[in-house]
Amino acid sequence: MTELVKTIVRGSILELVLDRPDKRNAINSQLYTAFDAAVNTAARLSDIRAVLIRGEGVVFSAGIDYTDFLRLAEEYGPDWQQRMRKITADFQRVLTNLERLELPTIALLHGYCLGLALELALACDIRIAAEGTKLGLPETRLGMIPDVGGTTRLVRLVGPGKAKELIFTGRQIDARLAERWGIVNQVVSPEELLLAGETLAKEISQAAPLAVGMAKRVIDGLADIDRGLMLEGWAQSQLFSTEDFMEGVQANMMRREPEFKGR
Repeated sequence: MTELVKTIVRGSILELVLDRPDKRNAINSQLYTAFDAAVNTAARLSDIRAVLIRGEGVVFSAGIDYTDFLRLAEEYGPDWQQRMRKITADFQRVLTNLERLELPTIALLHGYCLGLALELALACDIRIAAEGTKLGLPETRLGMIPDVGGTTRLVRLVGPGKAKELIFTGRQIDARLAERWGIVNQVVSPEELLLAGETLAKEISQAAPLAVGMAKRVIDGLADIDRGLMLEGWAQSQLFSTEDFMEGVQANMMRREPEFKGR
């Protein structure tokens, strides 16, 4: 099987590369598992001072591979919709591990960064986007909420008002607006994206690594992420049993507009 997440060491910088370009780096269970393993590898490597996360091909990632919903019954049993808190917790654990990595993490975004992909980026410390990148959390248009930390971490970054606007509408915003809102730290040309990430990573590498790691833990500790993730899991466990959720997923797969009925 093709390696779905490449790990590349460049001096004191580790790159984690989503490598499913033929599927727009859509995140299926195999890629997600490989990403989790790569994060665990990063935690064990010595002499690494920063981690860059990027996507191969024309987009960072189009988000979750919705065909992977068919796998849930195989992995969690035919009553999987009644086990959503367990399923959500399993998904959340991967990005919580990423967020709690003491190494600074920088997401390099280009093309599209949607849904679960944006949730992954929000779990990073810093985000740099290429000009023209589209970002969004479209889950409400599928009868769901962003439940892998997206709701919680977006509120931490931009406040309740802007988070509600983005999540309620499910719309996509461009990189410049995301920068003004504080979702991304910097916008550069597509040609400069990797260089911008490497330059920032090298600058961070000049600081004392233990101090950087402790600063990260203190800053992240100011927000009650654990409670937010618990609430996300509770809400999603209710939504996955609704008719609207099934309609949203079916409409997405059939590439038609959903007809939500509020039940």
